[in-house]
Amino acid sequence: MKTIFDKTKIKNLKLKNRLFRSATWEALADESGHFDDEIYRIYDELAAGGVGCIISGFTSVSDNDRYFGGMARLSNDGLIAEHTRLTDIVHRNDIPIIAQLALGEYQNKEISELTDSDIGNIREMFIKAADRAVLAGYDGIQIHAAHGFFLSRFISPAHNRSANPEQLIIDIAKAVSARHPDLHITIKINSSDFMYGGLDENGSMRICLACAPYLDSIEVSGNGTSVGGIRPGVNEAYFKRFALPLAENVDIPVILVGGHRSIDNMNNVLNEGGIEYLSMSRPLIREPDLIDRWQRGERSPAKCVSCNMCYRTPAHKCIFRLRGDTKRNMRLQSRPLLDSPSEPSELA
Repeated sequence: MKTIFDKTKIKNLKLKNRLFRSATWEALADESGHFDDEIYRIYDELAAGGVGCIISGFTSVSDNDRYFGGMARLSNDGLIAEHTRLTDIVHRNDIPIIAQLALGEYQNKEISELTDSDIGNIREMFIKAADRAVLAGYDGIQIHAAHGFFLSRFISPAHNRSANPEQLIIDIAKAVSARHPDLHITIKINSSDFMYGGLDENGSMRICLACAPYLDSIEVSGNGTSVGGIRPGVNEAYFKRFALPLAENVDIPVILVGGHRSIDNMNNVLNEGGIEYLSMSRPLIREPDLIDRWQRGERSPAKCVSCNMCYRTPAHKCIFRLRGDTKRNMRLQSRPLLDSPSEPSELA
C-alpha cells in the first residue's frame, strides 16, 4: 500500500516522500529576470518544511518575454549565478529542485503566424535554458505546456490545427536528454483546456502518450486551476479523472496537482490506481512546513481555505500569514466561491 510518506526514486531524484511543491508564481523578479532576495527566503523555508521535491516558479526561456510580470528567467548566462544560489539553498536541505521552463509569448506572434524558423528558435531557447539549468545545479527541468502559456497554446486545437503539435515538445525533450542524460525531464500539461475548441481529455491523452517515451514523468493539471472552496474529503484531487487512466497507459510516473488537502484523501488517490506522486501549491503558501507537521503526527488537513487571495498580495503570500490567523478563516469558508483569477493560474 502506497502512502504519501514513502521514500522513492525517479531516475536521478531521491525523494523522501511522494509530495512535490508544484510550480508557483512568486512574481519576485525584475523585467530582466533577476531575483528579489525574498525568493531565497521562500525557497529556504519550503525546502526546510519537508516536501519531497520543489518545482520552481515558471522561468522564462526568453529575454523578451513580457507575458507575465515578475517572471524569473534562464534566458542568458548572466542569470546562472542567481539560480545557483537558489539550488544551493534547496540542496542544503537535501531536497531536489526542478526548473520549470516556460514561454509566455514569442515576439507578439500568434501561433498561426509562426514560421519554421520561429519554431526552431523557440526549440533552441528551451534547450539553451535547460543547459543553464544544469549549470545552475537543477536536478531536472519541467517543460511548461499548461495554463495557457505558449506551449499550452501550441498543442491546443483552439490555436494550432497542425497534425502533430506535440512534436515541438518531443524535439525539446529529446535534445535536452541527449545533452544531459542524467537530468530529470518532466512536463506539465492540461488534462483539458476547459474551453470550446480547446484541448480536451482525448487530445491531452494522445499528446501525453506521444511524449511519454521522451520524458521521466508527467504532471497533470488543467486550465482554470486554483479552484476555490476545496473541502478536505469532499472535492479534493479535481484532475484525478484524467490522471488515473493516464497512469495506466504510460510507463513513467504521473504527478497529480489540484486540491490536495488531507492525508487520507491523498493516500486514497495513490492507491486507486497508478498515480505515484502528488503536487501542491496553495497549501504550502499557507504552511511551508505542512509536510513536517504531518510527519510529526499533527495530521489535521492543510489550513489553506482556497480563497485565492494569495493572487492579490505582494509576492503572492497567504493573507492569513500576512494578517495572522483570525476568525476571517471562518468567514471565508462560508463565502461563495471566488471567480478564477484572470491571470494564467499557477497556484493549485
